[in-house]
Amino acid sequence: MLIAGLTGGMACGKSFVARAFAELGCFVMEADEIGHEVLQPGGAAHDAVMAAFGTTDRAELANQVFADPTTLARLNAIVHPAVRVAAMKRAEASGHDVVIYVAAILVESGAYLGVDKVIVVSCSEADQMERALGRPGATEESIRARLARQMSLSEKLKFADYVIDTRGAKEDTLRQTKEVYEQLRRLVP
Repeated sequence: MLIAGLTGGMACGKSFVARAFAELGCFVMEADEIGHEVLQPGGAAHDAVMAAFGTTDRAELANQVFADPTTLARLNAIVHPAVRVAAMKRAEASGHDVVIYVAAILVESGAYLGVDKVIVVSCSEADQMERALGRPGATEESIRARLARQMSLSEKLKFADYVIDTRGAKEDTLRQTKEVYEQLRRLVP
């Protein structure tokens, strides 16, 4: 089995590329989805987060942590290891040769250290803005604020084994995804 981490900036096309990998036969798992699960009652991070923050409600947690990097780091130190353990269990149970682990903060969380290859989905800043503005409730100000809190795409690219550029037509993105998939398949032990 080979696990490839899939990351990129907001609105770069991670979801589109992840769906393409799934259609090619990969097992795709989303870190965000697993993060929701570990915070649920009985989840691996639930009790520790309740003890530290008094809630597992994501909106309430966001209000507590995003203004304070130290508090955010404390939350991440509880949640991210639980997510990684749950992800590894899923990957092993999947029975697939190629597993795609989708994580917006793959590099920032250190999860890139636990994957075999890193795929970064990239596009221009103008494309990012245009795509993000198409989302419900999005404003240019809120998008710029969110982008400012994230690692820059140019920094993420330094960790990439593969880059899928989504600036072109969807067919071009699908072609690049298939090429990466074929390379990953050749690396499976």
